[in-house]
Amino acid sequence: MIGKLKNYFATANTAKGFQNLFETNINTLDKLFILKGGPGTGKSSLMRKIGTQFQNRGYAIEYLHCSSDSHSLDGVIIRDLGVGIVDGTAPHVIEPKAPGAIEEYVNLGIAWDSQALALHKKEILDKNKKIKDCYTQVYDYFAKALLIHDEWEAIYIKHMDFSKANLLTEEVIQKILSSTQLDKKSHIMHRFFGSSTSIGPVNFVENIIEDLDFRYFIKGRPGSGKSTLLKKLVTAAEKRGLDLEIYHCSFDPNSLDMVLLPELSTCIFDSTAPHEYFPSRPTDDVVDMYGELITQGTDEKYALELADITKRYKETIALGTKELEKAKALHDELEDFYIDAMDFTKIDAIYIDLMKSILSRI
Repeated sequence: MIGKLKNYFATANTAKGFQNLFETNINTLDKLFILKGGPGTGKSSLMRKIGTQFQNRGYAIEYLHCSSDSHSLDGVIIRDLGVGIVDGTAPHVIEPKAPGAIEEYVNLGIAWDSQALALHKKEILDKNKKIKDCYTQVYDYFAKALLIHDEWEAIYIKHMDFSKANLLTEEVIQKILSSTQLDKKSHIMHRFFGSSTSIGPVNFVENIIEDLDFRYFIKGRPGSGKSTLLKKLVTAAEKRGLDLEIYHCSFDPNSLDMVLLPELSTCIFDSTAPHEYFPSRPTDDVVDMYGELITQGTDEKYALELADITKRYKETIALGTKELEKAKALHDELEDFYIDAMDFTKIDAIYIDLMKSILSRI
């Protein structure tokens, strides 16, 4: 039987800069292999190959995707075996808690020809600098877009019934949690709902929620209280000892986009653009924040202002995405230097050693 595959992001390119939520996803693992090596040394391919092998053996696999290139992996976790393999190179450097006992470094640099790379030292340094400059621009554009988004939110906040919002929040929390109370401490993992990548926003929502029995789709506008509802749900669920997967907004990491409660087979998430989804099962439910809480006719009353805000917001996000495209193209060129200098038979030997080490834990 093929094991379940779960895809998500633990890092993101946000309006607050690069954000890393690796820690809560790996802190309970018994063994963590930390890969070290430059671009193009085969880290992502190695992790995917091992993930595929164990998925084919029936194990549930978690793929942690790269925040800039969703086709590339930053990590793979085989949680049933307590094992993870992660890319430990910048910008997601992993600080070991118990080197050797838990964490083990795997140096893929043993497979490259240093003399061949030295011939391209100037080009490598130049491309690294240009990539860094691109990301500086990305975060600058996204920060400006967040300020525009604040204008967007302000319109709806001004026309929201906060008393109704509190009542609706309490009703939703009661409906989801009911009388559930577990005699244990919550285990909480923080992740990102998606990420801004070189091809635009990407998420794995459909994969994450496909096996859940109860799914709540929040509809609303910026500033209509979606994230606040989710934060209050998190507080209530933690008090009741429920485990949580908390998915942060990849644009504003201080905001929440989804909460998943595995023990209740339930999730509730912001289902508005750019991640708009609709109910498709009898057990799906909609929480309409706009219809319930915002003064009727607000969209129509502020149509011109909203059109201008939306236009400026999308244009600014597009400029940031363009810089991510440039960074990706430069990274691909950088990879070529390393691919040409690699002896991939040595990477194959590392793969065999990792497989033996993980299989020994069964």
